[in-house]
Amino acid sequence: MARSFPLKLAEGASYCVVEAPFGCLGILTELVEGSLMISRIDYLPANTALISPQNQLAKEVVRQCKAYFKTPHWQFDLPTKPAGTVHQRKVWANIQEMPAGKTKTYGELAKEIKSGARAVGTACGANPYPIITPCHRVVSAQGIGGFMKENSPGLYRQIKLWLLKHEGAL
Repeated sequence: MARSFPLKLAEGASYCVVEAPFGCLGILTELVEGSLMISRIDYLPANTALISPQNQLAKEVVRQCKAYFKTPHWQFDLPTKPAGTVHQRKVWANIQEMPAGKTKTYGELAKEIKSGARAVGTACGANPYPIITPCHRVVSAQGIGGFMKENSPGLYRQIKLWLLKHEGAL
């Protein structure tokens, strides 16, 4: 089940849907204290209606995503709206340091940041910028693990597999 995107956007917000090799990406941008920032990225099914980017930031997100799809070691450099709890930000910052093609288990990451594996998994599931903050690189000790709060075969698990294969981790 894909995340639903807002039917009514806040003033200064814009949502676009663009094609990706594994389906579609939904990109929500909004003005935050006078600066345009990404406030969410959604993984969406391939049959989602496309919506063209309406602002320069959304166009830049699309450009950088295309660069990543060509070169898995691409480094994103995009402004994201501050989000998450102190713990979530700690998890996401650690994940940002993980190079493409490498993975860590939830337990390994938890040990590094002095947390619990389930808490790390919960933080990964709450990540509003999944392609930029690559939570797909965090896997279970018994296999691929869940993704985007989905712990069974489905859209998100297929996307996680695609991303890990793209980066050479599988």
